[in-house]
Amino acid sequence: MNQFTTFFKKEWLEMWRSFKFIWIPLVFVILGIMDPITNYFIDDILASVGNLPEGYEMLLPDFTPVDIYAATTSQFQSIGIIVLVAIFASAISRERQSGTATLMYVRPISFASYFLSKWAAAVGLAVFCVVVGYFSSFYYTNLLFGSVPFDQFLAMVGTYCVWIMFAISFTLAMSAAFKTSIAMALSILAIPVFLMIDSLIGSFWTITPWKLANYGVQILAGDIVWKDYYWTLAITISLTIVFIVVGILMSKKKAATTKI
Repeated sequence: MNQFTTFFKKEWLEMWRSFKFIWIPLVFVILGIMDPITNYFIDDILASVGNLPEGYEMLLPDFTPVDIYAATTSQFQSIGIIVLVAIFASAISRERQSGTATLMYVRPISFASYFLSKWAAAVGLAVFCVVVGYFSSFYYTNLLFGSVPFDQFLAMVGTYCVWIMFAISFTLAMSAAFKTSIAMALSILAIPVFLMIDSLIGSFWTITPWKLANYGVQILAGDIVWKDYYWTLAITISLTIVFIVVGILMSKKKAATTKI
């Protein structure tokens, strides 16, 4: 526990010094407010752009709060998730490649404490970003489009946080197992690319971690199939635990590859 606390404080301090606690949440805040503001003022935006043919009229649908939250989730799933993967894919491998980890490996350490400290710091930051992003969207959506039941909104946010924990766990496990470039490629392939694949042909299956974010939105829409949701949630949590264990084991196994 003492080692975990020490490692965790180190990670926390590094995040503050690199301003990750400022600019990453800011990215999610911008993503969160982008859709409610843009969709509400779309007519004014088009009018100000000008150069439209005379008599041209664009018929836009009446957006509901659920539509806005779905769009916000889509932004998180595209831009937001890539930002997080790009940051944490090098969290462990970079220390081995640069030789920084040598300072820790010269003495006996608990690799469980080492990996879990990075996991806890990364998940803490990612969940914080998701929460501030969704609540930014919540404020403007309530203001411009109407409200949704708050308990259902919290269920959506909580569901997405579970998905983020899964994505971060996989990314850190890849960082522990491979060099930064390989970890980055595998993480992007497994997270953002698989999300695109699921959006294209995902109608052939209903239980997969990559559907969890959409199921969170469906809770708001009131058309959720609870059996599929609970099975997906259980599998996602189970795989998250598996990737944590893999990350711990690979951190220990790859310690010998650290540059001196």
